[in-house]
Amino acid sequence: MVSERVQSQVFGEVAADYDDVRPGYPVEIADRIVAYAGRRPQSIVEVGAGTGKGTEVLRTLDAPITCVEPDAAMAGVLRRRFADDELVAIEVSRFEDWTSPVTGVDLLASAQAWHWVGREVRTRLAAAALAPGGVIALFAHDFGFADDDTATAMQNVYLKYAPEIAHGVPANVHPDVFHPDELRISPLFTDFEKQDVIRVVPFPTPRYLRLLSTFSPHRMLPEDRRVRLHQAIADLIDGRGGVLHQQLTTGLVLARRAA
Repeated sequence: MVSERVQSQVFGEVAADYDDVRPGYPVEIADRIVAYAGRRPQSIVEVGAGTGKGTEVLRTLDAPITCVEPDAAMAGVLRRRFADDELVAIEVSRFEDWTSPVTGVDLLASAQAWHWVGREVRTRLAAAALAPGGVIALFAHDFGFADDDTATAMQNVYLKYAPEIAHGVPANVHPDVFHPDELRISPLFTDFEKQDVIRVVPFPTPRYLRLLSTFSPHRMLPEDRRVRLHQAIADLIDGRGGVLHQQLTTGLVLARRAA
């Protein structure tokens, strides 16, 4: 049984840990966006910028970025990170409540946050925020495991202690992060593409538990159940040498606003 807290609003509770332990994005994400668009964007809006993990990559494009972040605590970390950067503007707002510039922007991006925007409006709002021919770029990590044996053992732990948040094995990119069919079939967008970047990241046991504590399904568990789950996960990792090798698949979804 989960608590009554709003799942999309729990990240600010652990904003500092989120910023420290969540993996960043490979800089080649920016290169792939430019290759797809055919040019560097002149203006960017980032939806759900969080503490700036995706912003760091987008900043390499050297264009003005408006970061739209609904959580004030997360935006506080973001603001400190880019305090002296004149190209980064921060607005504490839901994307649904934000007013896009009349002329639109060249690039609308979202890192690990697009699924938090209202399903019934996000595609329309994205198209409305983009200039003609503008590009939407959605990117996010899927946190898998480097070997099938660890994946199966981890799945068994979840099935025992928290079956409602267990994932399938193997767990590929979670469809709820991107909702790619919305863009693929929408008449508002064209030239749909999906790309992946895969790498392996080691997490010692304590750091992996801190990582799990930044995920909303874990945060929504009652504390006593979360403690039992995390202890079982710690025992599993410690029994395998104390380091979990995470297979990090960074998915990138691209589409262009239709004429």
